[in-house]
Amino acid sequence: MFLVTDPPCHLFRLILGGLALFCAGAAWGQSASLPLDKIKLPPGFQISVYAEVPNARAMALGKNGTVYVGSRSAGKVYAVLNRGGGPRAEAVLTLAEGLTLPVGVAYRDGSLYVSEVNRILRFDRVDAPFPRPPRPVVVNDRFPRDRHHGWKFIAFGPDGMLYVPVGAPCNICEPDPDRYANIMRMRSDGGGLEVFARGVRNSVGFDWHPETRELWFTDNGRDWLGNDAPPDELNHAPKPGMHFGYPYCHGGDLADPEHGAKRRCDEFTPPARNLGPHVAALGMRFYTGRMFPKEYRNQIFIAEHGSWNRSRKIGYRVSLARLSGNRAVQYETFAEGWLQGDSAWGRPADVLVMPDGALLVSDDHAGAIYRIAYANTG
Repeated sequence: MFLVTDPPCHLFRLILGGLALFCAGAAWGQSASLPLDKIKLPPGFQISVYAEVPNARAMALGKNGTVYVGSRSAGKVYAVLNRGGGPRAEAVLTLAEGLTLPVGVAYRDGSLYVSEVNRILRFDRVDAPFPRPPRPVVVNDRFPRDRHHGWKFIAFGPDGMLYVPVGAPCNICEPDPDRYANIMRMRSDGGGLEVFARGVRNSVGFDWHPETRELWFTDNGRDWLGNDAPPDELNHAPKPGMHFGYPYCHGGDLADPEHGAKRRCDEFTPPARNLGPHVAALGMRFYTGRMFPKEYRNQIFIAEHGSWNRSRKIGYRVSLARLSGNRAVQYETFAEGWLQGDSAWGRPADVLVMPDGALLVSDDHAGAIYRIAYANTG
């Protein structure tokens, strides 16, 4: 079913080729209640609601400014339209529903690739105005069926391969390294599936440096080692075959109390930067736009979903990792305010750079996508 949102219009309903179209001018009321005035940003930056998208998680940019959005609990994939290129989306369409944890979306050559727990689907001709949602094609269904860390962020790399992470099916365990706790890649037709990186507990976000074309990714640290350990990680994988420590070592030098005696920490590739403990670092993108000041170009924005079992909550923000060459030299907060005291009204899940240089931030808890723009008032 298509859900079409257009704030200036009057409410109406049309049936076209089996699709229900809604012009929901009155349906944007939730955005008016979101306390965006609580969000703190660097001087010159502004935040606004770009679209209301229930349970919005990973995002991918398609043709003509369309943003495709996966979800987790909603089981849906959305197309957020903005052909006019304005500061607010023109329509939100439901492209698919009834899927199992369809978090990841990746766009390529007019097709949308969507991750489920154990398979990758492809929806063809998503750019064309179609009378009914396209039927999915199964690209690869050979992934594990475990739902624990089974949702997947996916993206095409500069090598033309589709990268698919497979999280550990546990908090801490020693799973089959050819099946779990890794980042895999395959051809767009599903063939040639291989492990690219090992020892990755649960990556839900990655991107490639715009100049070096090397992979960087976030990884969520294990639970139940206390409030302040281990850290989440920002990792750098310039080549295949690297091992990042799980389940033996965390944060570069913290041996796991259950598995650490089996391997030394110096056997593994350390993090490029340790992030906050339990911040739940998810989506990340290099900033490639030209709207923000030049000091942000080719730097990494990270959506931190927020802790769930820390005695004092942390995360619930968008962070910035600053690079100097291949080194992550600084880690700082860019946008915060979704956490107020010990209560969170929103949880950033992914970030996406738009053609005009604005930064979109998805929020699965508040059911919104925000637009962060820069307008120097100095």
